[in-house]
Amino acid sequence: MYICQKKKIKMIKVGCCGFRGKITEYFEKFGVVEIQHTFYKMPQIKTVKRWKEAAPPDFEFTMKAWQLITHTPKSPTYRKAGIKVENESKYGHFRPTSEVLNAWERCLEIAGILKVSIIIFQSPPSFKENTENLNNMKEFFSSISSNKIRYAWEPRSRWKEETIMHLCQEYNIIHCVDPFKNRRICGKPAYYRLHGIDGYGYKYKKEDFEKLYEICMESGDAYCLFNNVHMLEDATYFRNMIESV
Repeated sequence: MYICQKKKIKMIKVGCCGFRGKITEYFEKFGVVEIQHTFYKMPQIKTVKRWKEAAPPDFEFTMKAWQLITHTPKSPTYRKAGIKVENESKYGHFRPTSEVLNAWERCLEIAGILKVSIIIFQSPPSFKENTENLNNMKEFFSSISSNKIRYAWEPRSRWKEETIMHLCQEYNIIHCVDPFKNRRICGKPAYYRLHGIDGYGYKYKKEDFEKLYEICMESGDAYCLFNNVHMLEDATYFRNMIESV
Protein backbone atom coordinates (compact mmCIF):
# COMPACT_ATOMS: atom_id res chain seq x y z
CA MET A 1 0.00 0.00 0.00
CA TYR A 2 1.56 3.28 -1.08
CA ILE A 3 0.78 6.80 0.02
CA CYS A 4 1.84 10.00 -1.61
CA GLN A 5 2.27 13.08 0.55
CA LYS A 6 4.33 16.14 -0.27
CA LYS A 7 5.74 14.26 -3.29
CA LYS A 8 7.31 11.65 -1.04
CA ILE A 9 6.24 8.04 -1.47
CA LYS A 10 5.63 6.15 1.77
CA MET A 11 4.78 2.50 2.17
CA ILE A 12 2.63 1.57 5.15
CA LYS A 13 1.77 -2.11 5.55
CA VAL A 14 -1.05 -2.85 7.98
CA GLY A 15 -2.10 -6.14 9.52
CA CYS A 16 -2.58 -8.15 12.69
CA CYS A 17 -0.35 -10.17 14.96
CA GLY A 18 -1.94 -13.50 14.09
CA PHE A 19 -4.82 -14.29 11.77
CA ARG A 20 -8.16 -12.89 12.93
CA GLY A 21 -11.48 -13.99 11.51
CA LYS A 22 -11.63 -16.40 8.59
CA ILE A 23 -8.21 -16.78 7.04
CA THR A 24 -9.60 -16.38 3.50
CA GLU A 25 -11.24 -13.10 4.48
CA TYR A 26 -8.03 -11.94 6.16
CA PHE A 27 -6.10 -12.51 2.92
CA GLU A 28 -8.69 -10.38 1.10
CA LYS A 29 -8.39 -7.48 3.58
CA PHE A 30 -4.67 -7.30 4.30
CA GLY A 31 -1.33 -7.78 2.63
CA VAL A 32 0.69 -8.88 5.67
CA VAL A 33 0.36 -10.92 8.84
CA GLU A 34 2.74 -11.50 11.73
CA ILE A 35 2.66 -15.20 12.61
CA GLN A 36 2.32 -15.67 16.38
CA HIS A 37 2.14 -19.48 16.55
CA THR A 38 5.90 -19.61 16.10
CA PHE A 39 6.48 -17.81 19.39
CA TYR A 40 4.53 -20.27 21.50
CA LYS A 41 5.08 -23.58 19.74
CA MET A 42 6.22 -24.51 16.26
CA PRO A 43 3.22 -25.22 14.00
CA GLN A 44 3.10 -28.40 11.96
CA ILE A 45 4.75 -28.18 8.55
CA LYS A 46 1.52 -29.17 6.80
CA THR A 47 -0.26 -26.26 8.53
CA VAL A 48 2.40 -23.79 7.42
CA LYS A 49 2.26 -25.06 3.84
CA ARG A 50 -1.51 -24.68 3.89
CA TRP A 51 -1.16 -21.02 4.92
CA LYS A 52 1.31 -20.38 2.12
CA GLU A 53 -0.78 -22.13 -0.50
CA ALA A 54 -3.93 -20.23 0.52
CA ALA A 55 -2.24 -16.81 0.48
CA PRO A 56 -2.20 -14.57 -2.60
CA PRO A 57 1.15 -14.55 -4.46
CA ASP A 58 2.08 -11.10 -3.20
CA PHE A 59 0.99 -11.67 0.42
CA GLU A 60 3.73 -11.07 3.00
CA PHE A 61 4.47 -13.08 6.12
CA THR A 62 6.51 -11.89 9.08
CA MET A 63 6.89 -14.03 12.17
CA LYS A 64 7.79 -13.95 15.84
CA ALA A 65 10.82 -15.99 16.90
CA TRP A 66 10.28 -19.02 19.14
CA GLN A 67 10.27 -18.24 22.85
CA LEU A 68 12.95 -20.89 23.46
CA ILE A 69 15.37 -18.34 22.00
CA THR A 70 14.24 -15.25 23.89
CA HIS A 71 12.37 -16.36 27.03
CA THR A 72 13.52 -18.58 29.88
CA PRO A 73 11.39 -21.56 31.02
CA LYS A 74 10.26 -19.46 34.00
CA SER A 75 8.06 -17.49 31.62
CA PRO A 76 4.33 -18.30 31.90
CA THR A 77 4.24 -18.50 28.10
CA TYR A 78 5.98 -21.89 28.32
CA ARG A 79 3.11 -23.22 30.42
CA LYS A 80 0.59 -21.65 28.06
CA ALA A 81 2.22 -23.50 25.17
CA GLY A 82 2.52 -26.75 27.13
CA ILE A 83 6.30 -26.79 26.75
CA LYS A 84 8.48 -28.58 29.30
CA VAL A 85 12.24 -28.73 28.90
CA GLU A 86 15.15 -30.29 30.70
CA ASN A 87 18.25 -28.27 31.56
CA GLU A 88 16.26 -25.05 31.91
CA SER A 89 19.41 -22.94 32.12
CA LYS A 90 20.10 -23.73 28.45
CA TYR A 91 17.08 -21.86 27.09
CA GLY A 92 16.16 -18.23 26.48
CA HIS A 93 17.95 -14.88 26.69
CA PHE A 94 19.77 -15.63 23.41
CA ARG A 95 22.08 -18.02 25.27
CA PRO A 96 24.88 -19.49 23.09
CA THR A 97 23.70 -23.08 23.52
CA SER A 98 22.85 -25.88 21.13
CA GLU A 99 19.28 -25.79 22.46
CA VAL A 100 18.82 -22.16 21.44
CA LEU A 101 20.49 -22.68 18.06
CA ASN A 102 18.30 -25.73 17.41
CA ALA A 103 15.24 -23.60 18.15
CA TRP A 104 16.55 -21.07 15.65
CA GLU A 105 16.91 -23.77 12.98
CA ARG A 106 13.26 -24.69 13.52
CA CYS A 107 12.35 -21.03 13.02
CA LEU A 108 14.31 -20.91 9.77
CA GLU A 109 12.50 -23.99 8.49
CA ILE A 110 9.11 -22.31 8.96
CA ALA A 111 10.40 -19.00 7.62
CA GLY A 112 11.66 -20.69 4.47
CA ILE A 113 8.28 -22.23 3.69
CA LEU A 114 6.44 -18.95 4.20
CA LYS A 115 9.21 -16.85 2.58
CA VAL A 116 9.16 -14.66 5.68
CA SER A 117 10.56 -11.16 5.22
CA ILE A 118 11.12 -10.19 8.87
CA ILE A 119 11.58 -12.24 12.06
CA ILE A 120 10.79 -10.42 15.31
CA PHE A 121 12.69 -11.26 18.48
CA GLN A 122 10.70 -10.04 21.48
CA SER A 123 12.83 -10.14 24.61
CA PRO A 124 10.97 -10.28 27.96
CA PRO A 125 11.13 -7.83 30.89
CA SER A 126 13.58 -10.22 32.58
CA PHE A 127 16.07 -9.66 29.76
CA LYS A 128 17.68 -6.56 31.19
CA GLU A 129 20.75 -4.73 29.98
CA ASN A 130 23.82 -6.31 31.56
CA THR A 131 27.11 -7.74 30.36
CA GLU A 132 25.90 -11.33 30.12
CA ASN A 133 22.78 -10.52 28.10
CA LEU A 134 24.66 -8.13 25.85
CA ASN A 135 27.29 -10.75 25.10
CA ASN A 136 24.59 -13.36 24.49
CA MET A 137 22.94 -11.13 21.90
CA LYS A 138 26.21 -10.38 20.17
CA GLU A 139 27.17 -14.04 19.95
CA PHE A 140 23.72 -15.10 18.78
CA PHE A 141 23.35 -12.53 16.01
CA SER A 142 26.93 -12.92 14.85
CA SER A 143 26.41 -16.69 14.50
CA ILE A 144 23.15 -16.82 12.52
CA SER A 145 22.79 -16.40 8.79
CA SER A 146 20.12 -14.00 7.64
CA ASN A 147 19.24 -15.87 4.45
CA LYS A 148 17.92 -12.52 3.17
CA ILE A 149 15.58 -12.29 6.17
CA ARG A 150 15.54 -9.06 8.16
CA TYR A 151 15.61 -9.18 11.96
CA ALA A 152 13.68 -6.94 14.34
CA TRP A 153 14.20 -6.73 18.10
CA GLU A 154 11.50 -5.62 20.51
CA PRO A 155 13.01 -5.21 24.00
CA ARG A 156 10.37 -5.23 26.74
CA SER A 157 12.77 -3.94 29.38
CA ARG A 158 14.66 -0.65 29.50
CA TRP A 159 17.90 -0.59 27.55
CA LYS A 160 20.05 2.49 26.98
CA GLU A 161 19.45 4.10 23.61
CA GLU A 162 23.14 4.02 22.76
CA THR A 163 23.25 0.26 23.42
CA ILE A 164 20.24 -0.33 21.19
CA MET A 165 21.80 1.82 18.50
CA HIS A 166 25.09 -0.09 18.67
CA LEU A 167 23.44 -3.53 18.49
CA CYS A 168 21.07 -2.61 15.68
CA GLN A 169 23.73 -1.00 13.56
CA GLU A 170 26.33 -3.71 14.10
CA TYR A 171 23.97 -6.59 13.29
CA ASN A 172 21.58 -4.83 10.90
CA ILE A 173 18.60 -5.18 13.26
CA ILE A 174 15.39 -3.13 13.19
CA HIS A 175 14.48 -1.63 16.55
CA CYS A 176 10.84 -2.66 16.98
CA VAL A 177 8.57 -0.67 19.32
CA ASP A 178 5.02 0.21 20.16
CA PRO A 179 5.13 3.82 18.89
CA PHE A 180 2.76 5.02 21.62
CA LYS A 181 5.09 3.73 24.33
CA ASN A 182 8.67 3.93 23.09
CA ARG A 183 10.77 5.87 20.63
CA ARG A 184 12.19 3.98 17.67
CA ILE A 185 15.97 4.30 17.65
CA CYS A 186 17.08 2.92 14.31
CA GLY A 187 16.55 0.43 11.51
CA LYS A 188 14.53 0.47 8.31
CA PRO A 189 11.78 -0.15 7.51
CA ALA A 190 10.08 0.90 10.73
CA TYR A 191 8.29 -2.00 12.41
CA TYR A 192 5.58 -1.06 14.88
CA ARG A 193 3.67 -3.51 17.10
CA LEU A 194 0.58 -1.93 18.66
CA HIS A 195 -0.29 -3.53 21.99
CA GLY A 196 -2.97 -1.06 23.15
CA ILE A 197 -2.15 2.30 24.71
CA ASP A 198 -3.27 1.34 28.21
CA GLY A 199 -3.36 -2.43 27.79
CA TYR A 200 -4.38 -5.30 25.55
CA GLY A 201 -8.08 -4.43 25.83
CA TYR A 202 -7.62 -0.89 24.50
CA LYS A 203 -9.57 0.18 21.43
CA TYR A 204 -7.80 2.85 19.38
CA LYS A 205 -9.57 6.16 18.84
CA LYS A 206 -9.70 8.44 15.82
CA GLU A 207 -7.06 10.73 17.27
CA ASP A 208 -4.79 7.72 17.93
CA PHE A 209 -4.99 6.67 14.29
CA GLU A 210 -4.20 10.21 13.19
CA LYS A 211 -1.16 10.24 15.46
CA LEU A 212 -0.07 6.82 14.18
CA TYR A 213 -0.34 8.05 10.61
CA GLU A 214 1.90 11.02 11.45
CA ILE A 215 4.45 8.71 13.06
CA CYS A 216 4.48 6.48 9.99
CA MET A 217 4.92 9.39 7.62
CA GLU A 218 7.86 10.62 9.66
CA SER A 219 9.37 7.13 9.79
CA GLY A 220 9.38 6.43 6.08
CA ASP A 221 8.35 2.92 5.03
CA ALA A 222 6.59 1.27 7.96
CA TYR A 223 4.82 -1.86 9.14
CA CYS A 224 1.92 -1.49 11.59
CA LEU A 225 0.87 -4.77 13.21
CA PHE A 226 -1.97 -4.55 15.72
CA ASN A 227 -1.78 -6.84 18.76
CA ASN A 228 -4.75 -5.89 20.93
CA VAL A 229 -8.19 -7.35 21.59
CA HIS A 230 -9.71 -5.20 18.84
CA MET A 231 -6.85 -5.77 16.40
CA LEU A 232 -9.00 -6.81 13.44
CA GLU A 233 -11.32 -3.82 13.77
CA ASP A 234 -8.47 -1.40 14.46
CA ALA A 235 -6.28 -2.66 11.62
CA THR A 236 -9.23 -2.45 9.23
CA TYR A 237 -9.99 1.13 10.30
CA PHE A 238 -6.36 2.21 9.88
CA ARG A 239 -6.06 0.49 6.50
CA ASN A 240 -9.23 2.23 5.28
CA MET A 241 -8.00 5.54 6.64
CA ILE A 242 -4.74 5.20 4.71
CA GLU A 243 -6.49 4.24 1.50
CA SER A 244 -8.72 7.30 1.72
CA VAL A 245 -5.80 9.73 1.91
